[in-house]
Amino acid sequence: MPAPGAGGGAAGHAPVGRAVVSPVSPGGPNGPGGPGGPTGPRGRGGKGGNGDDPRALAKAKRRKRINWIVIPIAVFVLLAGLGVVTFTWYSTKVPTPESIIPPSATTILAKDNSVIAKLGSANRELVAANKIPDFLQKEVASAEDRGFFSRDGGVDYAGIVRAALNNATGGDKQGASTITQQYARKAYDGQQAYGNLTADSYGRKVKEAVLASKLAKEFDATTIMSRYLNIIYFGRGAWGIQAAARAYFGKDVDKLNVAEGAVLAGVIKQPDPDAVTGHKGFDPAINLKDATDRWNYVLDGMVEQGWLTPADRPTAYPAFKKPDDKACTIDCGINTPQGNVVNYVKEEMADMKLCDLTKNPASGKQSCSEALQNGGYRIKTTIDPKMQAAAVAVAQRAKKGSVINGQPANLQAAVVAIEPKTGRVLAYYGGDNGTGTDYAGKNVDAAGNITGGHPPGSTFKVYTLAAGLNAGVSLDSHWKGKPFTIEGTEIHVQNAGRDPGNNVSLRTATLQSYNVPFYYMTMKIGTDKVIDMAHRAGISTMWATDHQEAVNLASKPASELTPSPFFSGITGYGQYPITVIDHANGVATMADRGIYNKAHFVTSVSQNQQGQWVTVGGEKLDPRQTISQEVADNVGLVLRDYPEVAHHVLADGRPAAEKTGTWELNSKSSDNGDAWMVGYTPQLATAVWVGNKGDAKALLTKDGTKISGSGLPGEIFERFMNKALDGKPKEPFPSGVQKIGDPNAGNGETPPPPPPVIPGQQPTCTDPNDLLCVLQGQNQGQNQGHGQGHN
Repeated sequence: MPAPGAGGGAAGHAPVGRAVVSPVSPGGPNGPGGPGGPTGPRGRGGKGGNGDDPRALAKAKRRKRINWIVIPIAVFVLLAGLGVVTFTWYSTKVPTPESIIPPSATTILAKDNSVIAKLGSANRELVAANKIPDFLQKEVASAEDRGFFSRDGGVDYAGIVRAALNNATGGDKQGASTITQQYARKAYDGQQAYGNLTADSYGRKVKEAVLASKLAKEFDATTIMSRYLNIIYFGRGAWGIQAAARAYFGKDVDKLNVAEGAVLAGVIKQPDPDAVTGHKGFDPAINLKDATDRWNYVLDGMVEQGWLTPADRPTAYPAFKKPDDKACTIDCGINTPQGNVVNYVKEEMADMKLCDLTKNPASGKQSCSEALQNGGYRIKTTIDPKMQAAAVAVAQRAKKGSVINGQPANLQAAVVAIEPKTGRVLAYYGGDNGTGTDYAGKNVDAAGNITGGHPPGSTFKVYTLAAGLNAGVSLDSHWKGKPFTIEGTEIHVQNAGRDPGNNVSLRTATLQSYNVPFYYMTMKIGTDKVIDMAHRAGISTMWATDHQEAVNLASKPASELTPSPFFSGITGYGQYPITVIDHANGVATMADRGIYNKAHFVTSVSQNQQGQWVTVGGEKLDPRQTISQEVADNVGLVLRDYPEVAHHVLADGRPAAEKTGTWELNSKSSDNGDAWMVGYTPQLATAVWVGNKGDAKALLTKDGTKISGSGLPGEIFERFMNKALDGKPKEPFPSGVQKIGDPNAGNGETPPPPPPVIPGQQPTCTDPNDLLCVLQGQNQGQNQGHGQGHN
């Protein structure tokens, strides 16, 4: 029978010590009724009921004679081995406890400190010695090693000899491990200088004893106890006393009381059920009777040792948490919609020089994946749980009542919402888990290619419009709008089947998503100006569709990116794919009146260093006026009229700026392959995409309707924004915005004079700059959803 403190490990975990052989009786590990106890088998007080049997007496005499031969041999072997190993090991320097850092899990938190994900092989959070109550340290000693605080040295040599003799003479196999020996075994096992310290051998015992002895001479009992409590297993997936306090009582270790501490001290011996012996362990949720007996044993020992007065001894077993199989304790959160956040956390940690995205031996740093697995980080992110829940509720197929729920299986949605004044990503839905495809961001395929963009269609006109305004074009300028074929090509520039004539104002072209005027404007100002404006707004990457290459827009001047890989005027109305998060970042810049804040997820990074949380990284906001305020305000001046055009006005008349867009499935199809809605209020910018999750197919609703930007994406956008902004103030857009640019910058033809008004007849609207005309006469067909880039 193991001595107190032998401790058993959990199935599937490295063992903490030896498992108990049979249930423990109220008297404790060697109490009445237990093996080695006064009434148990081979106990000193019992002869098994055979005291008068001559055969039994003869057998006992023979065993005694054999013992007289075996004992000296065993002692000689033990002492010889002890001498050889001791000489070797005492010449070896023992690392300090501070240099032995056990792996600790990393916790990724939302902005309200709720858990998004927990990564690592061990649910452990190191705590400093001063955070572990003195009474709890005494309770552990009472349970595992009552001589711990009074022993001179970390080894119970008498116990080792007694155990060796008992084992040699056929008694129960005994461990005789003190807390210091247990710590030495657990902390130094596998270290190159020490080899295997968990092997069941006396050589291991000697090594363990020498280590323990040297530790006890160099470090005080409190230091060793605190290190011990940080590495041992307590069941419920909890490694270390802090994780155990949370698993069993939902509180930090320094908030435990005496009764609760005794529960945890009692659990150490065998935290989990043992399939071999059948003993259920000492988790009170599984084996309350034995857990209570063990609890009493611990508290009785406290009183006996003078560490607790009888009057202060608890008498009622404390309330405890039941194991929660759904609780996020280790390697959890990845297979959820929030799992994609982890990939951005890695990138930002690499930017902070805390790790390398990929293993680089020359740097001497861990890879970011390794750092998250065992570095013991606490990473606080920008994710707003309310907004994240709203995004998932409207965009995830599995959510009953979501916009996508019940729609054709090929449809996939993505939503990203950003705080314009900081760049903080408040909600991110790019798919159902962090190990699959991220439809809102970048991915790397099997060949190492970067993928992930979607053609933005007319939503890209936000940047084309800004580029035109920045180049001196006015919203009141007029442009040709008749469809045509680009000379020398087979590219037909059209307006989703509409012909608005050749005198369309830029404002109307924006509200009606006419492609032809935007093509002409792009050719006038230069395609490079559009690419540069998109980059300044926040578009980091565009994909060249002819060979599917991801192009970093910062890699070279925009003038070198056109006409190849980005061809002339069609860039202006959204052929080339971008990511959803970049698009959200771009419109966030417009929302903050031209001030760019890089989209990011991490606000602070702390690391547990020897039980102390140390801040090692965090966000560094760098707001920059990359687009002039006048340009951004003029963009907003027209986009704030779009909600009524798209039929997606926000609740309670909240001011918003919006833009829809689609892109055709392919050049031979009139169906759509991508559909978008982007927009913003002063405090929140959002991009929504709906497209295919696998092979490219026509975007159709369950009733066969073509999906345009104002369809499913618009519904997702409106529902999300209303929920996310519920209860927040209705912030107005800037008032008194002055139009900029030259009204005569366009190539539009002078319109013919209006027809005479016939008395009694409704006058025909001939001014495309009149919003009423737009809403009443020219709005038809905006939901047709065919052609190139459009609503």
